[in-house]
Amino acid sequence: MTDVRDIYKPHWSRNRAGDDQGTDIFQLFNIKKYHKRQLAVDIESLSISPASITGLIGPNGSGKSSLLRLLAFVDNPSEGSILFKGRKAAPFDASVRFHVSLLPQEPYLLKRSVFDNIAYGLVLRGVNRSRHAEAVTGALALVGLCAEEFAGRSWYQLSGGEAQRVALAARLVLRPNVLLLDEPTASVDAASAQQIKASALKACKEWGTTLIVASHDWQWVHEICGNVIPMFNGRVMENGRGNILFGPWRPGPEGCWEKALEDDQVVRVSEPPSRAAVAVIPQDSIFLSLEKPLLKPQEHFLQGVLALLALDPSTGSIQATLRIADLSFTFQIPTDDARKMLLFPGQKVYITYPVSAVAWYYSVYRNT
Repeated sequence: MTDVRDIYKPHWSRNRAGDDQGTDIFQLFNIKKYHKRQLAVDIESLSISPASITGLIGPNGSGKSSLLRLLAFVDNPSEGSILFKGRKAAPFDASVRFHVSLLPQEPYLLKRSVFDNIAYGLVLRGVNRSRHAEAVTGALALVGLCAEEFAGRSWYQLSGGEAQRVALAARLVLRPNVLLLDEPTASVDAASAQQIKASALKACKEWGTTLIVASHDWQWVHEICGNVIPMFNGRVMENGRGNILFGPWRPGPEGCWEKALEDDQVVRVSEPPSRAAVAVIPQDSIFLSLEKPLLKPQEHFLQGVLALLALDPSTGSIQATLRIADLSFTFQIPTDDARKMLLFPGQKVYITYPVSAVAWYYSVYRNT
C-alpha cells in the first residue's frame, strides 16, 4: 500500500546549491499552523523567488488562505520560522510593513470615500499629502476606474466588483514588493475579474512585484504562473500534478476498489487504507485518447468532456481539465500531441490510468 506522503515530497524543500540566504524573497522552515487544534498548514520547507508569479491551487480547506496569511505576516506560525529577504520576520515588523500586501477574497473597506480608502496607506507611511492625489489617481487608473468618477464616492456606493478593485488599488498605491491575492476573481463580474488580473500582472511587469495568487481559476493560474504550488490538507504536493478523489470506496472487481459517479461510470483505485481515505491520481499517470482505449491489465478508463485547455509556461505543455460527471481531472499533454489531435473545449475524449498509480492520504491525516 502506497502512502502519498512518501511520494509527494515537495521539490521546494530541497536546498538548492549556490543559493544564499538572500536569494529567495520567502523561505519557510518547518512551518505548522493550527486553528483550534486543527492543523491548517504543515510545510517542511518552501522557497519563493523574487519577482516571480506563483499560483496556489487546491480544494477548499487545503490551506491556501492560511498560507497566504502567514506569507502576509498577518498570522504567526504555531511552529517554525519564515524568512523575508533572508531575515526572520513577524507581523508588524518594519521589514515587512507596507512591503507585503494581502488582498483577501472579501476585502474590508473603511467607511469613508474611495479616495480616503486608497490614500490611507500613504497616510500611515508618512507620504506627503501633496502627493496623494496623483498617487490615488494612478492607482485607480491601474485598476480601470476613473478618478473623476470614483474618487469622491463613498464605500457603500460601490458594486462588489468595484469594491474589490478599489481594495486592490489601495494595495497597489504602495507599490508593494509582494502582492498576495486570495481568490481575487471568485465573487466579481467578468469585467472586474479581467481588470484585476491585468492590474496584478502589470505590477509584476513594471515594478518587479512578487505575485502569489490562490485561485480556483486554474486556466488563469497555469497561463500566468511560472510556478504552481498544489496544496492539500495543509501540505504541498510536488509539482501540482495530482487529482484528488474522495471516498467512500467499495470493493470492486479483480481486487480493485471503486466509487460510482453520477453518470454511472466508476472510478477504480487500488486498495484504500480505509473506505473514507482520499485518493490521488498523479497527472503523469493519465493518458488521453480520442477513441475508447484497449486496456492493459489493471488499467481503467473514463470518458469525459474537455473543459479547459491552457498553456503551462513552466513546462511548455498544455494543461487540460476534463469534466467527468461531478469530477474534474487535470493532466498535461505535450503541445505537439495536442496540436495533432486537434483538441478543443467541449470535445469528448477518454483518459486511461493504471490503478496501481493511485496513492493515498489517510482521512484522519489532518488531525494527527
